Amino acid sequence: MSAIDLYNHPSAQYAARVERAIALLREVASTHPRLTQASSLGVEDVVVTHLIHLAGIRSRVFVLETGRLHDETLALIPQIEQRYGLSIDRYKPVEEAVVHFVQKNGDDAMFRSIGLRKACCDIRKMEPLGRALQGVDGWITGLRREQSNARAEAAEVIQEPGRVKISPLVDWTWGDVWHFVAEHRLAYNPLHDQFFPSIGCEPCTRAISVGEDFRAGRWWWEQDNAKECGLHVQPAADSVSALPNSRTERNTA
Repeated sequence: MSAIDLYNHPSAQYAARVERAIALLREVASTHPRLTQASSLGVEDVVVTHLIHLAGIRSRVFVLETGRLHDETLALIPQIEQRYGLSIDRYKPVEEAVVHFVQKNGDDAMFRSIGLRKACCDIRKMEPLGRALQGVDGWITGLRREQSNARAEAAEVIQEPGRVKISPLVDWTWGDVWHFVAEHRLAYNPLHDQFFPSIGCEPCTRAISVGEDFRAGRWWWEQDNAKECGLHVQPAADSVSALPNSRTERNTA
């Protein structure tokens, strides 16, 4: 059974949420023309890429090609490029830094301590992210509040130093996401059909069981409060803001 068969159950607010997401993207693009989308190539991000297309705005798309992504994840890149006629920017870690880290700590360093795991994330994700965001006015993400407790207060728009961070799916449900995929016939990572709701690097991702939360398969050997790599750490409340006429309140299904 496919993920679409299992999860295609839109909320009562689905149509309004799609309309709002498109409107938000257009609002942001009108004042922040240099945009880029951070795509993990997970299902939320393929939805966001299509929303950008529907909104008719200009935005780059980039992938953090960590060197440890699943083959199924990388196979999505040419499919997305062909459908939208774009070239996805690939940001890789500095090779010397990876070689030094692995030689010093081994391929399995992430399993030995949170500090080593975060150091690996810093090299493979955070440093490339910094390069990906240079010179942009805003970056677009697939964050949803439903994904984890750490993301439960995520805002549509966050003002960061020098740019804004836009998350048009913050109040979407898992069922909304999969209904959109089915409705628009979007290609998605086949690992989702194998009970991988959240997909990262291959060593740090596993399938989840019934009853586990969306991110239980990420860094599953760690405490729940440690399960972020740093890309989406929630800033202090005074750094969160909305664009004019933006809604940041949480809708309930």
